[in-house]
Amino acid sequence: MTKGIFITFEGIDGCGKSTQLAMTKEWLINAGYDVLQIREPGGTVVGEKIRGILLDKKNDSMVSLAELLLYEAARAQITEEVIKPALEQGKVVISDRFFDSTYAYQGHARELGDDLVNSLNLIATNNLEPDVTLLLDITPEEALKRRQGRGEAEDRLEALGTSFQAKVREGYLQLASSVDRVKVVDASCSIEDIQAQIRNYIQDLIKV
Repeated sequence: MTKGIFITFEGIDGCGKSTQLAMTKEWLINAGYDVLQIREPGGTVVGEKIRGILLDKKNDSMVSLAELLLYEAARAQITEEVIKPALEQGKVVISDRFFDSTYAYQGHARELGDDLVNSLNLIATNNLEPDVTLLLDITPEEALKRRQGRGEAEDRLEALGTSFQAKVREGYLQLASSVDRVKVVDASCSIEDIQAQIRNYIQDLIKV
């Protein structure tokens, strides 16, 4: 494979991305691919510092525009420092979130608007887009039960509650209805069934 493949995982908080990312990575490595797993925001020294600011519940006075610009700053850093070099080396890059999160969270749920978010997304990534995006779809109520079952502390965005997560989900589904690369995965199924759906979509891109 001379050109890398960029695969992103999206969904509301608690949808099961971490589990499915780990399973997908192992599957691809066993199939002989050189895989790089990353997360957004984060993945670089600069990005991890920005992540800390964005998710800290103490920063609850952060305005929506500042939130948006911080996400884009972290994205610009990881795109140039990590993602593009890995793709040029022929790696499969799998990412826990990318710019579709910003569309759903800031553009839709925060009501900053599609035009602003889309233009900043393209600037931050220099027009780089994922080859396929797996949207793990689940209700906010079920996602909350899962997070509580794991005993995880809420971050700043999770603390906004299920009504906010419902808006985020709405934004994601709106995006999936209009963008072909976004594939909806029923995340209410068993872990194995969710992984089977994911593999089916990825197999449309690469030989496994």
